[in-house]
Amino acid sequence: MCVLASMLAGCASSTPTSSQRVPAASTASAIGGNWVAVRRGDTLGQLAARANVPLERLERFNPGVDPRRLAVGQRLLIPTQQERAPSGGPYRYQIRPGDTFSGVARHFGTTSGRIQSANQGTSPTALRVGQIISVPLSSTARPPSSSSSSPTRNTRSSSASTSTSAPTPSASLPASARRWPWPLEDYRVVRRFGADSRGTLQPMLLATQAGARAKAVAPGEVRFADSMRQLGDVVIVHHADNLQTVYALCEQILVRVGDQVSTGDELCEVGQSNATQRYDLLFDLRQGGKPIDPRQVLR
Repeated sequence: MCVLASMLAGCASSTPTSSQRVPAASTASAIGGNWVAVRRGDTLGQLAARANVPLERLERFNPGVDPRRLAVGQRLLIPTQQERAPSGGPYRYQIRPGDTFSGVARHFGTTSGRIQSANQGTSPTALRVGQIISVPLSSTARPPSSSSSSPTRNTRSSSASTSTSAPTPSASLPASARRWPWPLEDYRVVRRFGADSRGTLQPMLLATQAGARAKAVAPGEVRFADSMRQLGDVVIVHHADNLQTVYALCEQILVRVGDQVSTGDELCEVGQSNATQRYDLLFDLRQGGKPIDPRQVLR
């Protein structure tokens, strides 16, 4: 990572009402995979494993669930591959049998009015099973923090650490570094930015799904697009105010050096770790080569 540092230095669970209800399925098997019932002795981690869903993803789709107070028979919503739960919302939600705007709003802690406003042209009385809608969160509702699950170690990048220089405090960040989107639409934080047990700063690591593509978090110019030892394929983008973002552990690079990119442009396809079999993206944020905690900037 020293080479990198030197380069950078330059819901539905409640009963819906009458006409707004989506026609219910005739058997429970028709919604198999969408919900899972809590059994005696279950933990949220066990339920996530049973449903083959990352724990943090399960938590994000069940924001009202207290993992310390699971009740036998309690139902948890299991997300599909088409759904997304970015930090801060809005959710990308797939309509299930029996859904109404009010039921979905109750599940996610928002209001049916906000859902209606976010889905102009969608009639709440004519929802279709499988239909994708946007679910904005209320001003007080927030998805669960990644602090609810422990960071995962022993990833492919465990030996690729950052410089031990202190991270830049948020007060010194330029005005341009505010509320950038996350580099992935669907992700969970498996390692936070911060010092390990030896005091060495480690960049953030995000787990995602097969085929996921990392996107630029801000406009800028691609200054590096090649492979690095221990980091796989890497893309480095330089932004205004001497800010740089790094997207590593990629499998396929989608841009070239000198390309001007906009926020949301695809940069690379995330690769799979041989050690963990996960699809991980190493994301690093710096100013003038000095590391910054991405959570200070990403919304």
